[in-house]
Amino acid sequence: MECTVKWLGQESGMSFMAETGSGHMVAMDGAPEAGGRNLAPRPMEMLLAGTGGCTAFDIVMILKKGRHQVSGCDVRLEADRAETDPKVFTRIHFHFRVSGHNLKPEAVARAIDLSKDKYCSASIMLGKTASITHDFEIIETH
Repeated sequence: MECTVKWLGQESGMSFMAETGSGHMVAMDGAPEAGGRNLAPRPMEMLLAGTGGCTAFDIVMILKKGRHQVSGCDVRLEADRAETDPKVFTRIHFHFRVSGHNLKPEAVARAIDLSKDKYCSASIMLGKTASITHDFEIIETH
């Protein structure tokens, strides 16, 4: 895997453009108090969003492979960071909302546990510095 991140220059403040190995572009910017113009997500927000995407992907994939009738999955992440540099994540809470027909709580809990313990590289990596907790709700669809 590879990625190239380029500062967009003095006139951009603290804006950066990342090009991923798969050829996608992602903008990032800093907070105004750090010289940014608030035009795009902060790099640490991208890290948190990527972690949410990683684990949600796992959960949908696990439920689909188990032939569960999953129709939606979203996750809200709430995180705290250290007050001093390096300002690593110290706490992350994941709240999953999984939609589907006749989804069993045990199946959703198992999918979350498999992602948390085995598959989600991002959350497992962040778990080295952050206390990570999860909860979920199931939304019945027809």
